[in-house]
Amino acid sequence: MLRVIPLGGVAEIGKNMTIVEQDDDILIVDCGLMFPENDMLGVDIVINDFRYLIERADKVRGVILTHGHEDHIGALPYLLRDLNVPIWGTRLTLGLVDAKLSEWGLVDQTTKHLIEAGETVTIGPFTIDTMHVGHSIPDGIGLGIHTEQGIIVHTGDFKFDPTPVDGRMTDFAGFERLGDQGVLLLITDTTNVERPGYVPSERIVGQTFYDVFRRAERRVIIATFASNIHRIQQAIQVSADFGRKVAILGRSMAANTDMASQLGYLDVPADTRIAVPEIDFLAGNQVTILTTGSQGEPMSALSLMASEEHKKVQIQPGDTVIISATPIPGNEDLVNRTINHLIRLGADVVYHPLAPVHVSGHAYQDEQKMMYNLVRPRFVLPFHGERRHVAR
Repeated sequence: MLRVIPLGGVAEIGKNMTIVEQDDDILIVDCGLMFPENDMLGVDIVINDFRYLIERADKVRGVILTHGHEDHIGALPYLLRDLNVPIWGTRLTLGLVDAKLSEWGLVDQTTKHLIEAGETVTIGPFTIDTMHVGHSIPDGIGLGIHTEQGIIVHTGDFKFDPTPVDGRMTDFAGFERLGDQGVLLLITDTTNVERPGYVPSERIVGQTFYDVFRRAERRVIIATFASNIHRIQQAIQVSADFGRKVAILGRSMAANTDMASQLGYLDVPADTRIAVPEIDFLAGNQVTILTTGSQGEPMSALSLMASEEHKKVQIQPGDTVIISATPIPGNEDLVNRTINHLIRLGADVVYHPLAPVHVSGHAYQDEQKMMYNLVRPRFVLPFHGERRHVAR
């Protein structure tokens, strides 16, 4: 008997985790967390209920990860402290997992297997094809899980960027091959199902950076997600092209840029990166600061700068601040408050919708139609969407 059980990520955005159970064998796809809603006072994170898996621990063959975002890997430490199972993932994804597990002392006791997109791996009785997918973090994969009843395709988070920053397009041919074999079930990303057309290319943001840098006379401060390596790459490259040095603010931003550089996902031109204290010895038009805080998080580096509480960097009149993200639902007030404080301090703030400073990592309607036509499934399970997305 085949069971597909979404522990999380269906009719909600976050906690992505799917169980594929074939007789006496269980495969787990992703193990994410969700950040609390505004009315969840005193709650830091929300995770899935793992009891179904813990009660069947002898059946669990492993966890395969589609990419390294928190809503897909963030709950792994909570699972692994109770269930010691092997993990499969791509290089950047496993690097992010290692950083997370090291905080829990779980690195050495966890077995990890490296996947290169395009490989076929075997986990228990499951043969799994992997296909590269474009997203807002490198090294994402979709899955073709072969079961006795048929093929289950899990897209992971995806989009079809025709001009990706790293040159790696979503593997159309891989998905089409699975469709030709006959697909039983498509588990697909529905985040942007309400938005017609196609997601703009990430390179549009890079062009916006060029336009802003061209007119900026003092420091440029860019706030974005620490996991958006492609966005960070464009910010660093534009800075180098304009002869600016780059300083990194925020623990997660520094950790992710260091890891991405070491693993070869981020190219930092020689002598471009500087330590934060060196900012004070350079002219404003020679400095770019990459920082966390694009969501107005109260203790993030940008929020502390906006409230004049950051110990190392103060906003100066004439600084240009680019908020290279759109507010996650529920964060609008925090972001607006940050923008207002920055403007009060004399900064020129560039943000959506004033300029194309952000593009989504999730497919729009026409891309989702294209995925459906490539795979041609018998059944569809929408994930990574709320009930209003599923209803579409």
